[in-house]
Amino acid sequence: MDISDEVRNLRSEMGLNRKEFCEYYEIPYRTMTDWEAGKRKMPTYLLRLMEYKARMEQLIPLE
Repeated sequence: MDISDEVRNLRSEMGLNRKEFCEYYEIPYRTMTDWEAGKRKMPTYLLRLMEYKARMEQLIPLE
């Protein structure tokens, strides 16, 4: 699974649409769209930080 699939899965696990996800993380909508489409590569460390924040705020279950 590549990082674009992983970020899409994180958003899905959180139960947010793309707009809500962007507002929550304060990410430009266009950037998120490009990440999910694979046009730009999201840094791996950023995905880990996003997952950590979602888990700490109990938006997705702890593993």
